[in-house]
Amino acid sequence: MKKLNRREALRLGGLLGVGTFTNIETLWSSNAHAAQLSKKKFIFESNTISEFAPPAMPKLSSLKARLHWNENPFGPSPLAVDSFVNYAKDANYYSWDILKDFIGKVAEKEHVEKNQILTGPGSSDLLEKTAIALFEGEKGNIVTADPCYMSLVNVASTLGASWKSVKLNDEFEHDLEGMRAAIDSETKLVYITNPNNPTATVTNAKLLLDFCAEVSEKVPVFIDEAYLELTDAGLSNSMAQLVSQGKDIIVTRTFSKIHGMAGMRLGYMLALPQRISQINKITRGGMGISGPTIHAAMASLDDTDFLKSCKMKIAANRDFTIKNLISRGFEPLPTSTNFLIFELAHKIDPNKFLSEIYSKKVTVKVFNFWEKNWCRVSIGTRESMEIFFEAFDEILA
Repeated sequence: MKKLNRREALRLGGLLGVGTFTNIETLWSSNAHAAQLSKKKFIFESNTISEFAPPAMPKLSSLKARLHWNENPFGPSPLAVDSFVNYAKDANYYSWDILKDFIGKVAEKEHVEKNQILTGPGSSDLLEKTAIALFEGEKGNIVTADPCYMSLVNVASTLGASWKSVKLNDEFEHDLEGMRAAIDSETKLVYITNPNNPTATVTNAKLLLDFCAEVSEKVPVFIDEAYLELTDAGLSNSMAQLVSQGKDIIVTRTFSKIHGMAGMRLGYMLALPQRISQINKITRGGMGISGPTIHAAMASLDDTDFLKSCKMKIAANRDFTIKNLISRGFEPLPTSTNFLIFELAHKIDPNKFLSEIYSKKVTVKVFNFWEKNWCRVSIGTRESMEIFFEAFDEILA
């Protein structure tokens, strides 16, 4: 893979206006289209995880069940929508003042100082900027799970980093002992997604807390908590407490999942002030976030009843999906978030499966890892899940 210099990395990161790394959905669609044109089997392929290329994406507004991007089908909060609309009239002004208010609100919520917070247009943007800040012009490696969310890894690898992946343990949690053993003098970052993506599995909070506290004395540990608020324990299992204790931990959150604001683009990072300063040097410091979006996010943070309702409905539909998969002979991996993954039977051709289910206006993702093929399904409305099973049964018939 070609290595990039700083100018190329920043251009790809959207700092010069291209936005290639900034919009994950656009990047995914672009890669899918490129794979289709070249008749490739995978969108991306690595030694540990590959994603099968889907057929041509139907027009999104025509989909009957949109279950491929782990979006919240019940959001955003009505209060967030009202706030966005109310402040759209002020969109001709820069939003520095309201951004400061938002950072203050986050600081209070997370029990950290304001200089320990960095905002961005979605947490994926912050993941990728972290990769640029730590690996551009530097030799080194990144230690992750096998499999893991690939956004940060892909950017780090493009910049020349080597990748050391450690397979999840028998409970499908991060193998923390294996990851600890993989760290060496060249390790620049340990990256953990909890809950993990694409497996949806959660690692024991106490074990992870001890691991992060110890390992961060040697190397920064990045904890991607995009889906944590959707789990049963929620933020009580967050690693953010270690940031306030002075540990070299990076924690990211997004408004794309439980807040249902994926199209508005907002996320934030918690880290030590010196780490925030290092990463902030290659960002636009919140300039990529609109004022109405910030107002909407603040309203959403306050609408706790709506967030609880979303979580309850997603949990109910997740249980419905698990029960129906098991009744059909498919055993999903343990999940307590808004998506799940299950192994496709050997007789099911993954590319044919994707072609057939997309033709029924139902979208999912299919991966290959551990020498098996897996279908990842987002948890949608009850109607969406019923449509999924109707299509699934027709394909299996």
